[in-house]
Amino acid sequence: MSTTPITPQLQAAYDHCREVAKREAKNFYYGFMALPPAKRDAMCAVYAYMRRADDISDDESLSLDARRAEMARWADSWRGNAPVNDQDAPVFTAVRDVQTRYGVSDDLLDQLVQGTTMDLDPEPPAGVRRMEVDGRVIDQYESMEALERYCYLVASVVGLTTIHIFGYNNPAADAYAERLGLAFQLTNILRDVKEDAERGRVYLPLDFLEKHGVSTVDVLDAAATGNATTALHVVLAELRARAEAYYLAEGELIPLLDADSRPAMRVLIQIYHLLLHEIAAKNYRVFGERISVSTARKLMVLAKGLVGGVLARIGSKP
Repeated sequence: MSTTPITPQLQAAYDHCREVAKREAKNFYYGFMALPPAKRDAMCAVYAYMRRADDISDDESLSLDARRAEMARWADSWRGNAPVNDQDAPVFTAVRDVQTRYGVSDDLLDQLVQGTTMDLDPEPPAGVRRMEVDGRVIDQYESMEALERYCYLVASVVGLTTIHIFGYNNPAADAYAERLGLAFQLTNILRDVKEDAERGRVYLPLDFLEKHGVSTVDVLDAAATGNATTALHVVLAELRARAEAYYLAEGELIPLLDADSRPAMRVLIQIYHLLLHEIAAKNYRVFGERISVSTARKLMVLAKGLVGGVLARIGSKP
């Protein structure tokens, strides 16, 4: 890891990213707070970079063509092929420094953007079926295999980037980070199934639905009415079980990380895992309400993480 001093200009860039993360990151920011300051700033920078790409992709005030053009401009600016505007300059400055200090490759960052912008492609990606239902265009993943390729790009790559910043020496950590990324994204899919369906995106795989006699129309009707059939609840429960299997990677990954990063990873995993537990505890009523973990419970997890972080830093001193 580079130990080059941080200039006032670079610190201002990191401060900007920290404000973005504090405002937008929600669950992730609780984990960032349990990190040593330098790693916390690095995670905020990567988050701000991803947030910007995601905001461009999801800006429904713009047409798809306009979003594609804006994304192309943003990518050209990042690669140094176009001027950088005032909004992007501090984020790019901080992320370039993260790459130098923590060895985050251009390839990982490119994959982060690739996953974020998949919905902007004129044609659906491999494994996604585009159909018209009641005059609406709906994109749906055909299989769990196709869905997990998507989850890898939007979440597992985040995990791989994160462990570069957290620090590890055993290459086995990569596979465990990938699995936890899948766990996080499947949790997100369960939480957001209603909102995604309203946007014309059904992430519940067709093979899962068909196994239980559920159709795409059943999912869209549940999103419209707030009421899901018993069979659809069974689909959601099966997806939850798959996520639970991936959360088992926690016990394998954390011992491989730098000691001062382990409490933060525990906070991140525990908060997301609590969300999955909350969805199950509320009998998968994700079409009727947006389920979340209360701030009080998050703060309890964070408090334990902060104590663990302090003890880890004390223990690492000579």
